[in-house]
Amino acid sequence: MITLVSLIVFLAFFVLYNTSKKATLATNFQAERWIQQNPKPSRFIGLGLLLIAYILLLSIKAAGVSSFLFLIQIMTIGSLVVILAPLKIINYKLIIGIICISTFLEIYL
Repeated sequence: MITLVSLIVFLAFFVLYNTSKKATLATNFQAERWIQQNPKPSRFIGLGLLLIAYILLLSIKAAGVSSFLFLIQIMTIGSLVVILAPLKIINYKLIIGIICISTFLEIYL
């Protein structure tokens, strides 16, 4: 479940990053182009995804732990997106691989 929340936080931060005017943006996928061309609805989508992730965390953990874990995820994932997105290291293959490994570790360990 934490893996799902982490994925949602990543997607939310990536959407919010793509609405930025200061960032170096790539237009590899149709979804990225739509996000960049429609910044206002995209910001609502990104903030909504963050809210959904926080609510999911609240449903599986206590309020204090959820808030602390959410802030750690925002800082970590946000930093990685800001550092790695301009270098074009973030792609769907990398994300799928990380999610698969993380899900495997979450289930079996």
